[in-house]
Amino acid sequence: MNINEIKDLMAQFDQSSLREFSYKNQSDELTFSKNESSAAVAATPAVSAAPVQPASVPVTETIPQAAPTAAPEVAPEAPAAEGDVVESPLVGVAYLAAGPDKPAFVSVGDQVKKGQTLMIIEAMKVMNEVPAPKDGLVTEILVQNEEMVEFGKGLVRIK
Repeated sequence: MNINEIKDLMAQFDQSSLREFSYKNQSDELTFSKNESSAAVAATPAVSAAPVQPASVPVTETIPQAAPTAAPEVAPEAPAAEGDVVESPLVGVAYLAAGPDKPAFVSVGDQVKKGQTLMIIEAMKVMNEVPAPKDGLVTEILVQNEEMVEFGKGLVRIK
């Protein structure tokens, strides 16, 4: 991978809504991050790249609060939803609807058919549909709209 390709990827990453991006092939490995803790670009020793500067975010200072003196009340645990978890097939941003003014693809309690779209995951400006792996009932939606998801993260539970 040459420096111009790396610069192009950096520019596309900087303009995207992604917070992290990794690329690896047999000879190169790149990692871009807009997160505060790791705002550097890693590359193979043969290729060196400049760090990606995170977008300016106002820093707010948190003041530690004193621990409460009374023991906190323990809320009764909600019963765990039943069913198989549909995991994210890639890293990207999860969208629960086709657009901001469109209805959600699925809701808790909906019957779904195998192959029906559960949500969309955007990766590198490509919209990837996540299909239902089986017929069933949606018992839980495990992500929020526009949430960044990692590979293997639970998205929806189907019974």
